[in-house]
Amino acid sequence: MHRRLLLALLSCLVLAAPMVRAQEGPPQPLPRVALQTSLGTIVIELETVRAPITAANFLAYVDQGRLEGTTFYRAMQGYGGSGLIQGGTNQDRERTLPPIPHEPTTQTGLSHVEGAVSMPRFEPGTAAGDFTIMVGNMTYLDARPAADGDNLGYAVFGRVVQGMEVVRAILAAPVSATEGEGVMLGQMLEPRIVIERVWRVED
Repeated sequence: MHRRLLLALLSCLVLAAPMVRAQEGPPQPLPRVALQTSLGTIVIELETVRAPITAANFLAYVDQGRLEGTTFYRAMQGYGGSGLIQGGTNQDRERTLPPIPHEPTTQTGLSHVEGAVSMPRFEPGTAAGDFTIMVGNMTYLDARPAADGDNLGYAVFGRVVQGMEVVRAILAAPVSATEGEGVMLGQMLEPRIVIERVWRVED
């Protein structure tokens, strides 16, 4: 009797498993955003699952038209062609939304690898309307719990899926030898690279 009950229960579980999977359905694709610049178009896929706060913040700038007409204004050129480019509202009060909580890479599982899109900040929780794109692996920008300082790194929230050649062209663009303060001295693009249009990419 017990054996029959056990077999019946197992049969129900086997039959129910496909129904549960069918109800869950396939994972939804991550949203993508296109940035049309004066040097070409960059397409970014946003990590709305792993970095929901930071990705939603970027989408708010996109949907409200706050990035159109802004610029890529910084190119940090490293060794061997690596580095990062930085763009966005550049603290323009009329364009910049309130800052958001910090999502460290130790929490999201993301990393500053080639093509990663991240948010610059001052103190944790001050990131707002700017973003950076990595050229080459820049994993020293990840959260490092054993490091000095606040050691929380920067918040990765997406990756470039098309247009890395445009990113590299921006990184290689001319910079001013005198503009910029502190570590940014000599990293300010001259002229700026205009972000002409920004939109969600439909499937």
